[in-house]
Amino acid sequence: MFIDYVEIEVQAGHGGHGCISFHTEKFVPKGGPDGGDGGQGGSIIAIADPHLTTLLDYRYRRQYKAENGQPGSGGRKTGKSGRDTELHLPVGTLIKNVETGELIADLDTPGARVVIAKGGSGGLGNDRFKSPTNQAPRKATPGKPGQHRKLALELKLLADVGLVGKPNAGKSTILATFSAARPKIADYPFTTLTPKLGIVRLREYKSCVMADIPGLIEGASEGKGLGHQFLKHIQRTRLIIYVIDINDVDIESTVALLKQELSNFDKSLANQPYLIVVTKIDTVSKDDIKAISSDWKDEYILLSSVTKEGAENFLQAIERKLDELRA
Repeated sequence: MFIDYVEIEVQAGHGGHGCISFHTEKFVPKGGPDGGDGGQGGSIIAIADPHLTTLLDYRYRRQYKAENGQPGSGGRKTGKSGRDTELHLPVGTLIKNVETGELIADLDTPGARVVIAKGGSGGLGNDRFKSPTNQAPRKATPGKPGQHRKLALELKLLADVGLVGKPNAGKSTILATFSAARPKIADYPFTTLTPKLGIVRLREYKSCVMADIPGLIEGASEGKGLGHQFLKHIQRTRLIIYVIDINDVDIESTVALLKQELSNFDKSLANQPYLIVVTKIDTVSKDDIKAISSDWKDEYILLSSVTKEGAENFLQAIERKLDELRA
C-alpha cells in the first residue's frame, strides 16, 4: 500500500533533575556539596532511508517518545542521558509542524539525519552552586522538558524523470520496458493507482530514476480522477515526459491539456523542462505515421515500447536533457 501523508505526535525525553547531596566520609567533616547534574533527555531524530518508499508504518503507529534523562547523584555523578528515538523515513519526505505549518525538515538526501524534537537538558546539581560565600548550597534545578510536537509527514517522490499522460497512454509499459520495475499493465483506464519508480539505464555507467505518475484527466488539478492525489510528486521531478498515444484524436490538444493541468496545480510546473513522446507507433502503419506527423508543430519522439523502435532516440534525448539541467 502506498501512503504519502500521515500525522504523528513526537515527545522528546525530559532532562533528569539535578541532585542535592553532601560528601560524607569518615574523618572528612563538612565534605561539601557533591550533587551531580541530571542527564540529557533523548531526542527524536528523522533519518532519510533510501530503502523505504512509503509512510505505511507511520499510519498504524502515531506516537513516538524518547527516553528521559536520569537524575544526578552524589559524588558529582551525572545522570545517564536518555536514548534517542530514530524515525526512518523515505527519501523525499517533508516534515511540517501541524499547528504552525512550519517546514522543519526536507529529507531530500539519502542518509540525512535531522533532529525534529530536541531532548530537554539536565538540571544542575548543588555542586554547581557552591561559592566562597555559600559553601553548603541546598539548591538544585529540575531538568527541562523535551520538545513535544504534532508533525505532518508528506512524501514527495524524488525522480529525475516523471512520466505524465492520460490513462492508458503507455506510461507503465515504458517504465516496465526500460527498467526492472513491474507496474500493473492492462487495457483499461487507471491501472496505475500509485506512483511507481524504476531505474532506467541510459547507457553504460549512466542511469536515471523514472517515475510513472497515475494518469491525468481534464480537471485533475481540481480533484477529478486520480491525478490530484499524486500531482505533488511531479514537483520533485527534474524532467517531465509527456506520454501521448499516437491513436489520440488530437495530440497537440492533449499535450496542451496536460500542461494546463500541471500549471493549474503549481504555476512553476509550467516552466519545467520537458520532452514529448508519442507511443504505440507499432499500432499504425508507416504511411499513417507520416500523415499524422505532417500536422505536428513541435518535434516529438516516436517510440514503441513493444518493438523497441525509437528506444535509442528516447534514451539519448533524456540523457541530453538531464545533462543540460546538470550544467
